[in-house]
Amino acid sequence: MTMRLTPAHLDMATAALRTVLPLQRPADSLLRHFFQDNRKLGVHDRAFIAEIVFGILRHRFFLERVVEIATPRSLLLAYLAKFSGMNLRELTPLVSETEAKRLAEMKAVSLESQPLGVQAEFPEWLLEKLREFMDDGAILDLGRSLQAPAPLDLRVNTQLATREEVIELLRKDGIEGMPTPYSPLGIRLTGKPAINRHEAFMSGKIEVQDESSQLLGYLLAPRRRDMVVDFCAGAGGKSLMLGALMCSQGRIYAFDNSEKRLNNLKPRLKRSGLSNLHPQLIANENDIKVKRLAGKIDRVLVDAPCSGLGTLRRNPDLKWRQSPQSIEELKCKQTAILSSAANLLKPGGRLVYATCSFLPEENQEIVENFIANNPRFTLLNCAELLRQQKIPLDTGVFMQLLPRLHGTDGFFAAALESGKAQT
Repeated sequence: MTMRLTPAHLDMATAALRTVLPLQRPADSLLRHFFQDNRKLGVHDRAFIAEIVFGILRHRFFLERVVEIATPRSLLLAYLAKFSGMNLRELTPLVSETEAKRLAEMKAVSLESQPLGVQAEFPEWLLEKLREFMDDGAILDLGRSLQAPAPLDLRVNTQLATREEVIELLRKDGIEGMPTPYSPLGIRLTGKPAINRHEAFMSGKIEVQDESSQLLGYLLAPRRRDMVVDFCAGAGGKSLMLGALMCSQGRIYAFDNSEKRLNNLKPRLKRSGLSNLHPQLIANENDIKVKRLAGKIDRVLVDAPCSGLGTLRRNPDLKWRQSPQSIEELKCKQTAILSSAANLLKPGGRLVYATCSFLPEENQEIVENFIANNPRFTLLNCAELLRQQKIPLDTGVFMQLLPRLHGTDGFFAAALESGKAQT
């Protein structure tokens, strides 16, 4: 933390925490509303508040365990003393004598002395799920890797620029970036510059996209004149990448059941210069717009709705907003969407199923159950598909990425090929 703290900063951050902590909606959305209600806050103030709020959410299990009463202010002070790099001498003038004494006691508490769930920052229900397929050491590794903030990755729009050109363009403006280790289109930035105001972003040469998500395009490997469906397109980041890989030829349908998300795609599509991408609002996976394409599609991408637990570096609030019940509901959706999306494929067509989760019940189990019920589909080897694209990444038949090993979000993908329909 580089800025000099004042009592006013503490009051602002406490007010923001009070708004966010019930977590009735996503934390980033609640924080955005807080900033809209407090328009006088400067850029540095907003950055400080966001860092504090997300830092507390990343370490909330430990903080709630060591404070006497968990209030926004007590959690804030405990976070500053334990995790922000501030020493007690800097904090003492800003707090009461009682608070200073309590902070000194709390600072002496070692993380290693805590139960596994507190060290890993996982709720009990998630710990139980992880123990079904991981030992305690692996769980701790995973938990610690998800407590670090995620880097900012960009994808270069190859219709408008090369990666080398963009890295040089950013460097001229004092923004340091380096090629991502796996994606040939990725740039990983140093720090968190306001990239959405940069000329390269506004002119469509770059998009913000985690490297894990970029790799889906290479697994799908659409050809120039293919018919492609992005089944759960959201705001279209992956659709835009597929359009560029196809050199703006062929046809991509970007399906989503949220008008708001598809509206967010429109300005991005305009900037991108692509002419082969067609956003389509659907009611659900059985919409007539989906059914009329049955058997006509070469490539289908299913980035399925999921728990999002692989994105805890960015969205630590998901630990409180997901539950065993919500995951059961998601599994039903995932099964239905995969089944419906698979009907679109021509014989010999390819489907990539992906989630930003590390739970086998949302990943391998969904895919294996689908293949068991649909024997005309065969599983392709993701490592082999990436090798064909000259990407040296081998996590086996399935692509399973983890922050500590790969520097990406926790991410899963499986690739399936459609055979001839059984008669």
